[in-house]
Amino acid sequence: MTIKDVAGRAGVSTATASRVLSGHPSTSPAARTAVEQAVADLGFRPNAQARSLRRTTTQTLGLLLPDIRNPFFADLAHAVEQRARDFGYLTLFGNANESVEQQDRYFDVMLSQRVDGLIAAPQGDRASLAGILGSGLPTVFVDRVIDGADVPSISPDNRTGIHEAVEHLLGLGHRRIGYIAGPQSTSTGRERLRAYQEAISGTAADDDGDLVHVGDFQAASGAAGAHALLDLADPPTAVLAADSLMSIGAIGVCNKRGVAIGADLAFVGYDDIEAFALLNPALTVIAHDVDAMGRGAVEMLVAVIAGEAAESRVLPSRLIVRGSTMDSPKGPSA
Repeated sequence: MTIKDVAGRAGVSTATASRVLSGHPSTSPAARTAVEQAVADLGFRPNAQARSLRRTTTQTLGLLLPDIRNPFFADLAHAVEQRARDFGYLTLFGNANESVEQQDRYFDVMLSQRVDGLIAAPQGDRASLAGILGSGLPTVFVDRVIDGADVPSISPDNRTGIHEAVEHLLGLGHRRIGYIAGPQSTSTGRERLRAYQEAISGTAADDDGDLVHVGDFQAASGAAGAHALLDLADPPTAVLAADSLMSIGAIGVCNKRGVAIGADLAFVGYDDIEAFALLNPALTVIAHDVDAMGRGAVEMLVAVIAGEAAESRVLPSRLIVRGSTMDSPKGPSA
């Protein structure tokens, strides 16, 4: 008789049955009752050696990222993996693809693999993260946070860099500053849009709702945002995109439409990924230290695993000025 027989009798997955039998906290009362009853009915006796192995540390950490195609998160993953190795941990990666459902599936797999702790850039809200928050698994949030969740986090200052970018563009004479925002279901999307709105409020900049296009941190939404802004009867002379993938999508549209960045249109991107410095002209960006964020997340999680208190941290952001922001506004001609 195997645990698969127990799971079938209880009407739960094998992974759920395994978690109940190993005493893992991320199981519902109903599931525990069903599995315990199935064990009694079948006379199942778990192998003592297997139970002992399940109670030992696996020396693995889980890392749940929103989109591994995003160069920022690729850099973050590298920083996490390298610092985790310093502590003797291997890292299991999960790509949520900006999807709560996919995030949940990867989390379930990581629980079944008995990771010792989890680093996550979370999707959704507190309710949609009930499984993670109620699992008892040592967890640290990175880059993004969840309102009301009692989870230590290390995240960027989403305000300062945006304010510096808007002030820089205003200083160059731009008054119509378009903004391609991230999804409002994420803390980064909300905080960066709020920072943009604060930065233009009370200034000479046009406070025009048509100058804001809400995307989803995907390249296609950056492209859609660029089309929408350039098609306005009075298009912006400068554009600010709220993440690297949306910046890439928007830049591609400008190139296809013959809008010369740095000459016809000032452009500020987000995240100082290597490719942005290699463009011609090089891209002005809002940057924060992704390596420090990744390393800090691992150090914080190791402390949580050890039962120590961990304080959330906010890392500074800054504007790096390059050739994509011009001296005076001309406006796109296409």
